[in-house]
Amino acid sequence: MATSEDFMQFVLDQLNALEGISHRKMFGEYGVYYQGKIFGLVCDNQLFIKPTESGRAFIGSVQEAPPYPGAKNSFLITEQLENSAWLQELVKITAAELPEPKPKTKKKR
Repeated sequence: MATSEDFMQFVLDQLNALEGISHRKMFGEYGVYYQGKIFGLVCDNQLFIKPTESGRAFIGSVQEAPPYPGAKNSFLITEQLENSAWLQELVKITAAELPEPKPKTKKKR
């Protein structure tokens, strides 16, 4: 089951106070970015956040699952999904621990 546009919009609405939130459709699902860093995936109407030590400490009791078959486990956000302040803080904490995105190289013709 692919993610509905309504669910994706709900996630974006929860994060709307953060500057630099964007998303991109990927294989029928979505990658979610904060200030250019991909921090999560929205798959099958569920939000998955990349696992980090700081994020794990912030969440406490973590629920983990793969966002799609064959993927590594990510933090599955369920109970706190409607708590926008909590979710925004988790995104900031997670992004701070993630590496900077690699610059894109131009293709030679």
